[in-house]
Formats: sequence, structure tokens, C-alpha cells
Amino acid sequence: MANRSDTKTRILDAAEKLFAERGFSETSLRLITSKAEVNLASVNYHFGSKKELIRAVLARYLDVFMPAAANAIVAVRQENADASLDAIFSTLVAPLLDLNQLRAEGTTTFLQLLGRGYIESQGHLRWFITTHYGEYLGLFVNAVAESAPHIPPAEMFWRLHFTLGTVVFTMASADALTEIAEADFGEHNDIEAVIRKVIPYLSAGVSVPLTKDVI
Repeated sequence: MANRSDTKTRILDAAEKLFAERGFSETSLRLITSKAEVNLASVNYHFGSKKELIRAVLARYLDVFMPAAANAIVAVRQENADASLDAIFSTLVAPLLDLNQLRAEGTTTFLQLLGRGYIESQGHLRWFITTHYGEYLGLFVNAVAESAPHIPPAEMFWRLHFTLGTVVFTMASADALTEIAEADFGEHNDIEAVIRKVIPYLSAGVSVPLTKDVI
């Protein structure tokens, strides 16, 4: 008979896979319990609600990624107080790739889950992330803002959300994009190559000076 820890892990593993593939809204607790081979009472016992289960799935990644990303940003800025946006964004690559050591295909899964939360307007996730990881988020936003001091805060808000949207689309389409790049251009890209390709684009988009019309 599985112990409580095994049951909780099976629920998290099943939910993670289904959430990434189908989305949060389209994944029912019944589907999760069927895949995890547990009963609904087990989900209620360990998590209490679907919202709490969603948060727990993301927390497995965020608890590892957020501190690592923050440490990387601090380190690069200690080396160079005027670190470029390209350098700031590049600090996130290693912590993202390290998620593959946490879970098989962890990098892709984590970004897919973030994308699902972004696209499906999961308001409770925004509250959860800002409440539990606000210090790390603040450090990142401040580092970006200080690397592009000519961008007003309101405009930076939009640009960072455009950045997130770009990352979400890129990761959601990564398999198709790499196949097209290989067929049409003979490129062979893995997940790291895709991430590194998008960084210069993001940096340029965030830091481009405002036009007079925008100002």
C-alpha cells in the first residue's frame, strides 16, 4: 500500500503532466485522480482544492528556480553594476536548464505551466507568486529597470508582459519551431538554443527608446 508521501507525489506528477498538456481549466480533478490512480478524497486530503493543487505543482519548480535566478542576477550585477539587459536575461538560462535535473524535461514543463497560467488568466496564481516569491520578482524587475533607465515604469510594465507573452508563445511552439528550422535551414536546436535565440530579441524590445508619439 502506498504511503502518504507516495500518494502526494503521484498526484503532483499526474497533475503536472495534465496541466502542461491540457491547461488548468480543461483538466478536471477526476482526470487527475484517474491518471494518478488515487481517489478524490486523497486530493482533498493533501491539497484541499484544485487551486491549491495548481499552486503546489508550480511551487515544486518555483522553490528551486526563483532563488537560483535571484542569486545569478546578484552575481552578475556584483561583477558589473552596469550589466546589460542581455546579461540580465542571460542569467536566467542556467537556472532554467537546471530544472531538467529536478524533473525530466523540467525546463519545458515549467515554462509551459507558466504559459498556461498566463493565457488562462489564473488570478490566484498571480497572487500566489507575488505573495510567496515577490522578493525574487522585485529583484529581477529592479535589475531590468536599472539596465534600461530610459524606460518609464508604466512602459516597463507593458514591455515585461510582452516579454512574457513572447516566451510563452516560443515555448508553446518550441517543438514545431525547431522542426521547421531543421527542415528549412538545417539548424539543430535544443531547448537551450531556443532560449538563447530569444534573449537578444527580448533585450532589444525591452530597451528600445520610446518614440515621441508614445511619450
